[in-house]
Amino acid sequence: MNKNEKKFFIASRVAKEFKDGDFVNLGIGLPTLIPEYLPQGISIVLQSENGIVGVGRKKEADNGEGFFVTDAGGNPASVTDYGAFIDSGFSFSLIRGGHVDFTVLGALEVDEAGNLANWIIPGKIVPGMGGAMDLVVGTKKVIIAMEHTAKGKHKILKECTLPLTATKCVDLIITEMAVFEVNEKGLILTEYNPEFTLADIKANTSAIYQISENLKSMI
Repeated sequence: MNKNEKKFFIASRVAKEFKDGDFVNLGIGLPTLIPEYLPQGISIVLQSENGIVGVGRKKEADNGEGFFVTDAGGNPASVTDYGAFIDSGFSFSLIRGGHVDFTVLGALEVDEAGNLANWIIPGKIVPGMGGAMDLVVGTKKVIIAMEHTAKGKHKILKECTLPLTATKCVDLIITEMAVFEVNEKGLILTEYNPEFTLADIKANTSAIYQISENLKSMI
C-alpha cells in the first residue's frame, strides 16, 4: 500500500463504526476522509470544534475565489441542510458536556494503557494543541485512526515517549494493518488486514497485546 491507499483504507474501516444518528467529531487530516466512506443509509451528525454542527463533505477549490466555511483544520468545508454555526464556547460545551458519541483523531503515539500523544514533538513548532485534550476526555468513545508506523518507527508502544495529550483515553486503534480494542487489561487485536500477516503486525508493534479468540478480517 502507498500512503494514500493506507489513508483511504483506514478511513473506510473507521466509517463502519458509526450507526444512524451518531454525533461525531472528526479531527484534522485523515479523519476528514471518513464521510466519503459512510455506508448508504447511515446519517450521522458531524461536528467541527471551530463551530459547525452538521459538517458536510469536503469542498474542492472553486476558481481561486476561496471559501468562507472551513473545518477545524482550516480546509474548505460544506454544511448540510440541517447544519448550524455556533460559537466556540457552545462548541466546547457540547464536547466537555459529554454530548459527542465519537471523536476520531490521528496520533503520534499510543500505548498499551490507552495513553495518547498527538499534539507536540518537543523542539518542533506546532500551531497549538487544538481541542484534542478536551475531545479525548469529553467524548464517549475515542478512536485513533493512523498509519501503523511512521517512516518505519513504531507508533503503538509499550509506553508513550512524547508528551501526553491525555491518559487512558483511547478506546479503539485503527491502522492499515490492524484494529486494536483497548480495555483495562491492555490491547486486544480484534481484526487484521489480510495483506499483512500476524507476524508483520507483531514486528511493527512495540506494545504487548492479546489476540482475540474471534479475530477476523478487516475487509
